Amino acid sequence: MTLPNARPASLLERAAAVYDFGEHYRAKVGGASFDHGRDGREVEVAPPPPVVPGKIEALAAQQPAAPVTHAARAAPDLSAIPAEFLADPEADPDEFVPPPLPTGVFAIDRGMLAEHGMIVPGAPVGPLAEEFRLIKRQLLVTRRRVADSDQADRARSVLVCSARPRDGKTFCAVNLALSMAAERDTEVLLVDADVAKPDVLRRLGLQDGPGLLDALADQTIDVESLVLQTDVPQLSVLPAGAKTAMDTELLASARTEVVIRRLLDANPRRLLIFDSPPALAASPAAVLAMLVGQVMLVVRADRTPETEIGQAADLLDGCEHIQLVLNAVSFVPGGARFGSYYGMEDRA
Repeated sequence: MTLPNARPASLLERAAAVYDFGEHYRAKVGGASFDHGRDGREVEVAPPPPVVPGKIEALAAQQPAAPVTHAARAAPDLSAIPAEFLADPEADPDEFVPPPLPTGVFAIDRGMLAEHGMIVPGAPVGPLAEEFRLIKRQLLVTRRRVADSDQADRARSVLVCSARPRDGKTFCAVNLALSMAAERDTEVLLVDADVAKPDVLRRLGLQDGPGLLDALADQTIDVESLVLQTDVPQLSVLPAGAKTAMDTELLASARTEVVIRRLLDANPRRLLIFDSPPALAASPAAVLAMLVGQVMLVVRADRTPETEIGQAADLLDGCEHIQLVLNAVSFVPGGARFGSYYGMEDRA
């Protein structure tokens, strides 16, 4: 995929300037990004270099390092409280008791999301939510391009991957799914395809169960019956399923395309987001990359070597559209931070 020449570098394209991708990657992407590091420090952002057309595009994501207070964890989800309750001036949102969930709908643990610095549905918009808005906009643009290509059937699928473990891919996959689910015209199915070490359901506070691998191994299982509907509007989850030593072979079988088609046909508005194993640590990532419309490759700015980025991109080359998310970038104290505009009305 190439970037248009007739426009200035976007904020997303400028993300790569903070991290040295080497000469090969600087010829493909350029610019500046932002994020908190583990120690909470901040660094100056360099001005963007010229953008050159290339296959890989850059996005930027952050993982906040600051601890979340008890008050933040306990904040109620106002979007789930009826307007008539909030209209009462004497009503206390903390005292609202939600009605029981319908049968087959599972509650996502908002407190757990907040405690781990993730997007919380219904919470006020903050820097993290705003930055994932930017990321999903670029992914949605690419989705339209794929839809207009000769691989239109793959336009509704995204693979979230990384080169090595602990680069933040599951963090980014869950936040991307939560952000995408807020779109008015899109319903999201988050698929835990990290079949060796599944972690998506634990991050959401959900119980694990039968899932993708079970449907691949047994053709009598309707994979749609394994999808878990959540209490977050327009978000559902598919577990990884029972572990097996034949996971790569199952994913590489013709059955996988049948299962993916079933999931897409079940809901024409559905977007599949796969959380895959790291590309350099397990083989399923390369197999899944051949089945999706685009790959979001999470790069940890403070430790992912340039050589591993190239190796991972080569393994994922079965997908034409690979985009980079720069994770764990640092700031300097007092420096500008995208998304800080929200909440400024409190200081006006």
